[in-house]
Amino acid sequence: MLITVTRSGGFAGGEEERALDTAGRRDAPQWEELAQRAVAPTADGYHYRITVDGRAVDLQDPYLSEDQRRLIRGVLGEGA
Repeated sequence: MLITVTRSGGFAGGEEERALDTAGRRDAPQWEELAQRAVAPTADGYHYRITVDGRAVDLQDPYLSEDQRRLIRGVLGEGA
């Protein structure tokens, strides 16, 4: 299994990508199980895309900051 993680943003706005190939690794079952759990959909969770002046971020419940929740509620008319 090939697992790839890309990180972007931060102060410098750079992007870093690393990959881990589990083939032949003794700890492959642990990595593969962790990867499958990490990409599993959240049951009954909403997905959001917030775009501000052309800059977009994709989010998913329940992994929202309080600021993100307040913005979503306010824009969707659900109170602040």
